Amino acid sequence: MSDGQDCDVIVVGAGFAGLYMLYRLRRAGFRTRVFEAGSGVGGTWYWNRYPGARCDVESMEYSYSFSDELQQDWEWTERYAGQPEILRYANHVADRFGLRPDITFDTRVTQAVFDEEGRRWRVTTDTGETVLASFVVMATGCLSSTNLPEFEGRDSFLGETYHTGRWPHGGADFAGRRVGIVGTGSSAIQAIPIIAEEAAHLTVFQRTPNYSIPARNAPIDPAYVREIKAEYREFRARNLRMHAGFGSKVHHNDAPALSDDPAAREANYDARWHHGGFAFLGAYNDLLRSREANETAAEFVRERIRDVVDDPEVAERLCPDNVIGCKRPCLDTGYFETYNRPNVELVDAGERPIERITPQGIVAGGREFDLDCIVFATGFDAMTGAVLGIDIRGRGGKTLKQMWDAGPRTYLGLCTVGFPNLFLITGPGSPSVLTNMIVSIEQHVDWITACLDDLRRTGRATIEATRQAQDDWVDHVNAVAGVTLYPTCNSWYLGKNIPGKPQVFMPLIGFPPYAQKCAEVAADGYQGFDLD
Repeated sequence: MSDGQDCDVIVVGAGFAGLYMLYRLRRAGFRTRVFEAGSGVGGTWYWNRYPGARCDVESMEYSYSFSDELQQDWEWTERYAGQPEILRYANHVADRFGLRPDITFDTRVTQAVFDEEGRRWRVTTDTGETVLASFVVMATGCLSSTNLPEFEGRDSFLGETYHTGRWPHGGADFAGRRVGIVGTGSSAIQAIPIIAEEAAHLTVFQRTPNYSIPARNAPIDPAYVREIKAEYREFRARNLRMHAGFGSKVHHNDAPALSDDPAAREANYDARWHHGGFAFLGAYNDLLRSREANETAAEFVRERIRDVVDDPEVAERLCPDNVIGCKRPCLDTGYFETYNRPNVELVDAGERPIERITPQGIVAGGREFDLDCIVFATGFDAMTGAVLGIDIRGRGGKTLKQMWDAGPRTYLGLCTVGFPNLFLITGPGSPSVLTNMIVSIEQHVDWITACLDDLRRTGRATIEATRQAQDDWVDHVNAVAGVTLYPTCNSWYLGKNIPGKPQVFMPLIGFPPYAQKCAEVAADGYQGFDLD
């Protein structure tokens, strides 16, 4: 396609969202072009290759449901799939459905400008190419824009530096090296046990301790696989009725935590702890609504940390004092046990903050730690970073960054006022990161495809959210969050990990009512949208 030549839809990103969006649009007869910054498909799983990278949703659920043949043919090897296996799956999907010819790799979209007179988008890439399209779909992912804090002297370090979200494809060799890792979020909790086994010495700089639950990962049980595959359609349907779009095989207790006596409550938590995974937070129905109930679960986890970590002082520094679940809990394999190793040191960067980085290492609390390598496990500018990293200009030349200056505002997490024919997949204001992401992706892609098909059938050129519908939706998202404990933490759900980012709770809590609302909006002639 030469510069300026039309297509119907441009999709930005070739992760799980972009691949499925391309698949659906092609089947619906839309001329589609996908731009991908990486050299291959996979999105999050293409970039995040750090040691121990693994999904926290079970393999049989963290997979596409749109093709029964794909579900039946693909064989997962572990209960929780690791990054290499998930990336193989993404490549298998791209090849099985012949998606690569419509994907332009190693190409980053830099600008998208809406032409009001022509009612189409002009999209420009870093290779200098310009393409015109009626619609643009942002499949850029919720966790794809890396956060690298501006530590004083960061670029002066003479050793090797890494970020977990942009790991070198050739890997990293830590054998015999002095390694420092900054951060103790999900990526760090997965990477630390593996790096510790290889490094001569590992120094962990922890600003805020995190709750983590054992994953109990293992080779997947063939009998369990046969059971799921025998009723995959029904299994998926049950998951769609679950709060987060997965976990229907796990018993979710509808009783409040304080309805059990302490011994029964302890036994319930203990059984779920040994089962592993997110089943732990399904122990009672009020763990994310009642501080008193939540504290019973939080203290159980703290006691497990104290049981595992030999040094009582280190154990206490690893014990969080906030609400469990207000940040997405981490799943681990041997994380807390790692602090019993003689070559691992924990630095409390909350009490002894990182002051600067020097050519030789990191200075924290007045002490310099000599290092050969630094790993930044400092997370992402979540949910908005990748979208706002593109110069997107809508009506009147207003940029999306300007319109979201006080925080992201969307209708249904799908569209935003002033930007006709621009769709977001799992955008802020949708359940997204509080769900099994592939379930949310499929629901959004199916809705967008049906919407574009309806517009084509009825001869409508544009669709745009109304101001009133968007304002009401933002109020609704905030109201739902306000009756829970989610907003009580300094989490990336609120953007609190990014200096200067507006403090807004971004995801919507509750997948089933959200999906029902989207269906109702479409059935009611796209209520809350202006159609031209």
